[in-house]
Amino acid sequence: MDKEHKSDNALLVVNNIEVIYNRVILVLKGVSLSLPEKGIVSLLGGNGAGKTTTLKAISNLLHSERGEVTKGTITYQGDLVQDLTPAELVRRGVIQVMEGRHCFEHLTIEENLLTGAFTRKDRNSDIRFDLEKVYEYFPKLKERRKSQAGYTSGGEQQMCAIGRALMSKPETILLDEPSMGLAPQLVEEIFEIVKDLNQKEKVSFLLAEQNTNMALKYSNYGYILESGRIVMDGPSEDLRENPDIKEFYLGMSEAGRKSFRDTRSYRRRKRWLG
Repeated sequence: MDKEHKSDNALLVVNNIEVIYNRVILVLKGVSLSLPEKGIVSLLGGNGAGKTTTLKAISNLLHSERGEVTKGTITYQGDLVQDLTPAELVRRGVIQVMEGRHCFEHLTIEENLLTGAFTRKDRNSDIRFDLEKVYEYFPKLKERRKSQAGYTSGGEQQMCAIGRALMSKPETILLDEPSMGLAPQLVEEIFEIVKDLNQKEKVSFLLAEQNTNMALKYSNYGYILESGRIVMDGPSEDLRENPDIKEFYLGMSEAGRKSFRDTRSYRRRKRWLG
């Protein structure tokens, strides 16, 4: 791992964790990563690589799926957090936006957003102020504020899920597959909002994403996961120029465009793990 990236300004540090499901299935094997304060870090890899499991290990959502961290440590602001409940972690400033645009379908957009402030103990006027701030970032949500979430578009539901997370006033958001199932134009719009939130609100993001090109465009640093292991990491700009990444994840090689399916898995593993 890049020494500079594991500097003293690290907000979140995952150190050599292993995750086992049902006490027998080893899913993550010695995963280490670091999220700096006010940074955007991407966690990349194909379906089943272990991205979602990594986020759930950090946000302590594994137990509902019979998973547990059996080795290693997870620290946030220098404190061990792997034994905290998800609610306690939210109060510490860490919240996960789940894959699949999870909204309460029977509630309106605005009611969904307000559920994000459930753990807050400040005044209603402060909560309303933050609600209006969410609407500034997501004007489409303001237009649909009285609509039932289940009848809104996929893009609007993704915006609602991120907006609801913002209502908890987080310091760090774990964002799982924000581009899944969305049109390219909407994906770009959501990533632009992520960049704005990072720059203006100083929210740190750990993004789990299959859309490698988009994730590397907006993040500062990236980690590549394969079969539950980190096989490569580095500054996003360097990863975008890496020939292996270009060939296997960005669909480019020296010979031109290339399908990921047509690429031989053993070559990839030999280059990175051998």
